[in-house]
Amino acid sequence: MKIGIAGGGAFGTALGVALALDGNEIQLWARNADAIANMQNTRNNPKLPGVKLPPNITFSAELDPLFACDTILLAIPAQTLPAFLTEHADRLQGKYLVACCKGIDLKRMTGPASTIRDLVPGATAAMLTGPSFAADIARGLPTALTLACVDDELGAILQTALSTTSLRIYRTTDTIGAELGGALKNVMAIASGIAIGAKLGESARAALITRGYPEMQRLALALGAQPDTLAGLSGFGDLVLTCTSDQSRNYRYGLALGTGSDFDQNTTVEGAATARAVRQLARELDIDMPICTVVADLTENKTDVASALNTLLSRPLKEE
Repeated sequence: MKIGIAGGGAFGTALGVALALDGNEIQLWARNADAIANMQNTRNNPKLPGVKLPPNITFSAELDPLFACDTILLAIPAQTLPAFLTEHADRLQGKYLVACCKGIDLKRMTGPASTIRDLVPGATAAMLTGPSFAADIARGLPTALTLACVDDELGAILQTALSTTSLRIYRTTDTIGAELGGALKNVMAIASGIAIGAKLGESARAALITRGYPEMQRLALALGAQPDTLAGLSGFGDLVLTCTSDQSRNYRYGLALGTGSDFDQNTTVEGAATARAVRQLARELDIDMPICTVVADLTENKTDVASALNTLLSRPLKEE
């Protein structure tokens, strides 16, 4: 099967490696022509050191080869996804479009699969999410993911097409729950990184994860998610992974905030934009989301770590 991948970062490339090693022909596109040429010539991606890119991955900075594929994985940041879809909507109609990013678009207030449905209504919209690091996927380590698609029959087709010997894919029709689980866990990962960076201790991180989970559920249920989805791979599973490992960019960003150190501005941190979107949604829907709110304020320098901690610890005592 020939599968297109839009995005030459670590995650898109890692998915390409896993799918190529299972016998698929992969067409990978990215805007950076120099980076594409380097991967084509060296069979390496600097973002995945030590991983040899299989010969059945073809690289191109031109879009025609990508759009020749019927199934396209969209491994581009959530905040730039709408522009890509809008610009190329005509050429994407009728295709299987699988979002591989996690976040809430600040302008549209929608998750990736919903954004695809809105902007390319003639395509099959789906989302691939769950606890996964690019380095693990690229090295063939066992990884379980969730494939969310409103049409279960078409979702089953994608589930079969994208499963490999190392990627075990489960499916759901609850795209809202899958979107929000993947987006909100990034906010909690930032909070967890802040706790460790500020030397608040492991117990504080455990408390943030535990109290953050019901925040995720409150918003997801208010927006129409199924109750069980957040307890699965796309919610709880991803939450545990990203809140406890410095392989997570969002967690590392939180560490930088907690220590007051600089962070690479070229690194995509989806949780920062998501926190701001969630803060707005929480206000509009009158939902109590204190952790997401203080994370949003911290990312915009509207507060500091000490004040944020005081805000959380001074909240009224209540039953769990």
